[in-house]
Amino acid sequence: GGPAVLLESPEGGGGRREAGAEPPARRYRLRDGCWVFCALLVCFADGASDLWLAAHYYVRGQRWWFGLTLLFVLLPSLVVQMLSLRWFVYDFAASTKDSGGGTKDSGPRGCCRLCVWLLQGLIHLLQLGQVWRYLRTLYLGLQSRWQAEHRRRHFYWRMMFESADISMLRLLEAFLKSAPQLVLQLSIMVQQNSIEPLQGLSASASLVSLAWMIASYQKVLRDSREDKMPMSYKGAVVQILWHLFTIAARAIAFALFASVFQLYFGIFIVTHWCIMTFWIIQGETDFCMSKWEEIIYNMVVGIIYIFCWFNVKEGRSRYRMCIYYIITLSENAALTILWFLYYDRKATSDFNALILVCVVSSSFALGIFFMFIYYCLLHPNGPIFSHRSVGCIFRQEPPPVVPGSPVEAVTSPPRSLPRTTGGERDGAPGERDSCVPVFQVRPCAPPAPAARAPRTEGPVIRIDLPRKKYPAWDAHFIDRRLRKTILALEYASPTTPRLQYRTPGAPQEVLEYETTV
Repeated sequence: GGPAVLLESPEGGGGRREAGAEPPARRYRLRDGCWVFCALLVCFADGASDLWLAAHYYVRGQRWWFGLTLLFVLLPSLVVQMLSLRWFVYDFAASTKDSGGGTKDSGPRGCCRLCVWLLQGLIHLLQLGQVWRYLRTLYLGLQSRWQAEHRRRHFYWRMMFESADISMLRLLEAFLKSAPQLVLQLSIMVQQNSIEPLQGLSASASLVSLAWMIASYQKVLRDSREDKMPMSYKGAVVQILWHLFTIAARAIAFALFASVFQLYFGIFIVTHWCIMTFWIIQGETDFCMSKWEEIIYNMVVGIIYIFCWFNVKEGRSRYRMCIYYIITLSENAALTILWFLYYDRKATSDFNALILVCVVSSSFALGIFFMFIYYCLLHPNGPIFSHRSVGCIFRQEPPPVVPGSPVEAVTSPPRSLPRTTGGERDGAPGERDSCVPVFQVRPCAPPAPAARAPRTEGPVIRIDLPRKKYPAWDAHFIDRRLRKTILALEYASPTTPRLQYRTPGAPQEVLEYETTV
């Protein structure tokens, strides 16, 4: 029931990629390791500060705050740990089955596997699954620097798979744990009209964790794509500042409103989530393999949209982003004004109330300012200017990918190519066909082809699936069956295979996809 995968040898006619040279494989740099190490510190600081604050509430006898703080730590962590353990069980079982261990384990090999199962069970029971994955990412990245050429590319490939896993897990945990924890602690501060050091530490760690994970997710996503330029670390830092200030303004507005209108705040959050989820579903995203998984994914993204912008659909995001931030600005203003009209004058002075209002507005303005800085100066595609309007906000559409061009094949690590529409899969004209004539006249004197180097890059793994576009991950990052097959074929090949997805406008390739590994 899975997608068909075909392994072609260098002599097997899979050499459609003849024009141009293969792009050089990216190498793991020390700054990449430092980035992962900082992400590990952010993860640890976020969880440790929340547990420390929960213990502080318990010692002081504030059982209600203790229960809510601990609930927002343990429940999301359990969900993420179960998902992480499920991924490990599938990957480890598949790797041991493919290694030829047979149906019966005995001796040192079986003992080692039992130890791995016990160790992983203990790690996830202690809620340290993300920490283990971060350390494994560091290990695989460093191994890709120290190994020989073939092994280096193999470890870099596996490191990208692990980076994708930890990015998705941490992003889910951030918006299930850090976001509600941030609003809770800010609400407690407003009600108490004071800020304790542990409360400030916990709120700051949650805020940094949210901003960091959004920027880190986008960076890893771009690094995994062949048709996207990688994001620089300067751009990632500016993205962190962009989301840091916009989420801070959003969370403070939520906390102010919730301190006075608890019931209406819950109604507002549920209503906003439903509207955002419906908006995302109407956009017809294409992230998961099945319809129900796609709906669940859209519901999770709806939670993200409560706090910040998150692009989930390919194409110009100009209008969608403008609509979202106009809605966010209106909601922040309405929530803050309602709080200012009805807050307790005995507990909070007018001067302090004005300061809080100014903090909300200035924080949101700073976030929008850093967003402009990112899109104008630090976007991976370079400074982005619009020819039809004044300003430098959003990028233009990239030129369409020509079938048979060098970008069709993917080198290690696997990257992604454009998604095909339903009409293109069935042979019907799609959006791309609307502006391209069916018959074209060749120029009288075609340019002489450049000299081509002999094809030595090794076998090609052809996958009977269309490519997905940014911001969705490639199928081989999401579908773990494809990971298993790709890694098994990679072990069997003397050189790292290239990946090639089904491309539109190439019906002659249909018969080649009949072979299933």
